[in-house]
Amino acid sequence: MNTSVYLTDLNKVGLSDIELVGGKNASLGEMLQNLTTLGIQIPNGFVITVAAYREFIRYNNLDESIRTIINQIKLDDIESLRRGGLQARQLLKNAKFPRELSDAIIEKYYELSKTYDQDMTDVAVRSSATAEDLPDASFAGQQETYLNVRGPAPLMNAVRNCFASIFTDRAISYRQSFGYDHFSIGLSVCIQKMVRSDLGASGVAFSLDTESGFKDVVVINASYGLGEMIVQGSVSPDEYIVFKPTLQKGFNSIIEKKLGKKDKMMVYGDNPDERVQIIQVEKPLQQRYCLKNERIIQLAQWVTKIEEYYSKLKGHWCPMDVEWAVDGLSKQLFIVQARPETIHSRKDFNKITEYVMDANSLRKTLFKGIAVGDKIGSGKVSVLFSLDKRITEGHEFQAGDVLVTDMTDPDWEPIMKKASAIITNKGGRTCHAAIVARELGIPAIVGSAVATDILSDGQVVTASCCEGDEGIVYEGNVPFIKVETDLNDLPKVKTPIMLNVASPNMAFKFSHLPNAGVGLAREEFIINNYIQVHPMALLKHKELYDEELTATIKKMTQGFENEEDFFIQRLSYGIAKIAAAFYPNKVIVRFSDFKSNEYFNLLGGKHFEPHEENPMIGWRGASRYYADKYKEAFGLECKAIIKVREELGLKNVVVMVPFCRTVEELLKVQDTMKEYGLERGKEELEMFLMAELPSNIIMAEEFAKHIDGFSIGSNDLTQLTLGLDRDSSLVAHLYDERNPAVKELLRMLITTAKRMKVKVGICGQGPSDFPDFAQFLVELGIDSISVTPDSIVKTYKAIAEVEKTMKK
Repeated sequence: MNTSVYLTDLNKVGLSDIELVGGKNASLGEMLQNLTTLGIQIPNGFVITVAAYREFIRYNNLDESIRTIINQIKLDDIESLRRGGLQARQLLKNAKFPRELSDAIIEKYYELSKTYDQDMTDVAVRSSATAEDLPDASFAGQQETYLNVRGPAPLMNAVRNCFASIFTDRAISYRQSFGYDHFSIGLSVCIQKMVRSDLGASGVAFSLDTESGFKDVVVINASYGLGEMIVQGSVSPDEYIVFKPTLQKGFNSIIEKKLGKKDKMMVYGDNPDERVQIIQVEKPLQQRYCLKNERIIQLAQWVTKIEEYYSKLKGHWCPMDVEWAVDGLSKQLFIVQARPETIHSRKDFNKITEYVMDANSLRKTLFKGIAVGDKIGSGKVSVLFSLDKRITEGHEFQAGDVLVTDMTDPDWEPIMKKASAIITNKGGRTCHAAIVARELGIPAIVGSAVATDILSDGQVVTASCCEGDEGIVYEGNVPFIKVETDLNDLPKVKTPIMLNVASPNMAFKFSHLPNAGVGLAREEFIINNYIQVHPMALLKHKELYDEELTATIKKMTQGFENEEDFFIQRLSYGIAKIAAAFYPNKVIVRFSDFKSNEYFNLLGGKHFEPHEENPMIGWRGASRYYADKYKEAFGLECKAIIKVREELGLKNVVVMVPFCRTVEELLKVQDTMKEYGLERGKEELEMFLMAELPSNIIMAEEFAKHIDGFSIGSNDLTQLTLGLDRDSSLVAHLYDERNPAVKELLRMLITTAKRMKVKVGICGQGPSDFPDFAQFLVELGIDSISVTPDSIVKTYKAIAEVEKTMKK
């Protein structure tokens, strides 16, 4: 027997060898040959080729028997699939290797062990199918991987089990779904040196955002121990997001860090019969990020280089799905797998399908989790803890049911295909349930912690993934609409149209819309949702002797250096996510503009906020920033902006001061900013003023000397010009931003701004709701119009009509 056709070194294969060694092994070999020179480390190993698999089948005369079993399977009958898959796998597991082949594999294993100065080294035995990781089917996790295999007998057993895994239920079902011939697909096995991540950390990384398809980030999931726990969804991993464009300019561009729930880890087993075991993670470690910033940056750089290499090789953008591990002994980083991402890389972002909840519907929220995808699904709940429940309790999963479970594993795929939505207790954005849901286009809410406790069989629920990062489970069948838009059909306009973006979680999704940047990003949304504590309470809670407040703040700030660090990091991550999504276009960030009654509602706010008869025109906006009672809190906002611009490299951030009554007040704000290191003109920082008070317009010429632009806040400007409360139904009929008095003030402002050579824009719904108002602004030469994302289509159409009319 010529064993050279059956075995080869991993570093001798490449992408041209998929038919010989399968997609996964071909990719590993390609990287070993071409990326190690760039400093990227991949553990070495050897490959058992597809030819060896076919020889194994031929030697044991299994071909006809397997064909008969597979052809008898009724693929729409899960019991038939399970029975047939089991029979096929047993045939392979009971088969023998040709003597010369097994001797050659064992000899090759000893050679690999010797290169690591060991008699019998620990290896990972990974299967790789010839159809796996092809452009039109992910096949991720279809075959098996065995970790910490040591010695000839365990090795041969693992290889045999890998061969058998080509007929797992999920692999049979998947091949049928994608139209692959079961018998034209071959299996190869990689024997790769283990990385001791059981003593370190491991995880997955994508060179794009897996939910929105946003191209410019690396998303990293990380947990302690061997990487299987993340894929299985057994832990909720830490998540880090790194912005590629500023990373490549040398900035430490980590734009988000989320602490996961890493309460368990997989490590090496204690005895020869137990290759791996799962142990508890100590409490202090759970409350820490498992990767330091330097490691996050190194990994992001590697993932970016891998993406660049594959994109060049394939002649088009090729985002990557990478598995990585940090060796706890050597403290070195390794890439253990890399495959092309197959969902978003084929998506046409010019065609937008949006799922929108009916605004008039009554909704009762049951609980929340992590949203996967952006769709909505509803149906009857089917709670399954095990596939065997159907047999023991006669429980049959019906097409259109909502699958509710602790967590899924790959064997569940035939059922998952039939679900209208999937809801799990455990898992993160890269667990098995999330990966498969994305492939199938089914909404999933993972990591809810409470799904199986709260939901019961037959209960009707709606799972919504269209409201940001959080997936929300509502009681009953909540109506929704599906809106489809082809951005290619939008008319071209001369007036720059910007977006008002409140939620950082939606920013990547909105980045696909046509835009000239962000005209308004409000800090209040970030503080309310990401921080939730009054900034002065964070700084002074120990002096208040409020034990309950102190205990809550201590819990909230876990994983951060101190309370100040918590506020700065959280606010900077929120701002950075929006700034990154629209980079290099301008993103105008408005400093906080809570009223005192709104600040009162934040945690600890009652200790610091006065009672005001009319907070709308009270202590808000600019008047807080230099006040002794608030100045220190405003300093935290300044420090967050400095971090975003100077540490993360997002120089497209422009700051804006709201509700500034006088020129003297503006100068006091600028002096306070300078005190905390933030200065207009330094590091190209631009500063805008919210033009929302009549005084801003009457004194526009003086204001203009100290700023780079005005942004019209038409809501406050209208109510203060007409002297009415916009929240009062009694005078609501008088509220109209097209009132002649308001329009006259806008005319004055735009004229003055043009004369003073400063920019002037508007952030509000008026231009998209009222074409005549849009025409008025465009005719005056407004520099930009900023609207909410749901108004972008009608705004483009309205402005195009106005511009067409003006040409005539």
